[in-house]
Amino acid sequence: MHTRQEKIEALGRVIDTLDILRVKCPWDAKQTNESLRPNTIEEVYELCDALIKEDDANIRKELGDVLLHVLFYAKIGEEKGAFDIADVCDALNSKLIYRHPHVFGSTTVDSTDEVLQNWEQLKLKEKGGNKTVLSGVPAALPAMIKAERITEKAANVGFDWQKREDVWEKVREEMDEFASAASTASQAEMEEEMGDVLFAIINASRLYGINSENALEKTNGKFMRRFNHIESRAAAMGRQLKDMTLAEMDALWNEAKQMEREG
Repeated sequence: MHTRQEKIEALGRVIDTLDILRVKCPWDAKQTNESLRPNTIEEVYELCDALIKEDDANIRKELGDVLLHVLFYAKIGEEKGAFDIADVCDALNSKLIYRHPHVFGSTTVDSTDEVLQNWEQLKLKEKGGNKTVLSGVPAALPAMIKAERITEKAANVGFDWQKREDVWEKVREEMDEFASAASTASQAEMEEEMGDVLFAIINASRLYGINSENALEKTNGKFMRRFNHIESRAAAMGRQLKDMTLAEMDALWNEAKQMEREG
């Protein structure tokens, strides 16, 4: 691993390279916050994919791509006379110290839950910060991640189940309401009830320390692997999926499951 000085020098080299590219490369020179934004989203998703796969080589690569975007936005801010990367770092450092009074101050905490509760309370007190508990939840977040953030923030101010097991009564209640709506209600009402079911399940995941996005993505991958097995086995038998019975496809699905168990 590198020394602290080597890390600082490496970051400095990237900043110097970006400064040169901003002047001498036609593509880099014309970039704006708006033109970079879609690419930033893509880069973050690529990093997430590498993180889920625990692919260290790609994590390193994708972190570099995300860092480039951070530095690029800071460079654009510098050109506008609004801020530079030092301002970004200084603001971040000040925020970290302010929101960790149990490390840099005299506050005492006994658990990670208390740390999170203090974090939310301090955010509300910050000058120019969030005026309400949920105002800090970005509107543009994907719905599943947004639901997690909403329930986290509500829990951090005490709006939560006393025992995590109690959440299953709420899950069952929402599922029953959807089942009832499915037989009598309109499509819009069914959609609303399904939203309640999903929200309750995401909340249950949080209570059990499970990240819903990660859990679902792993299940997506598992389904794709098994379905691909069905498709490849069918092709090997000279069959097309549309001509196979559900029982035949189920047999191949179970074959894929057995292969996974056996490694």
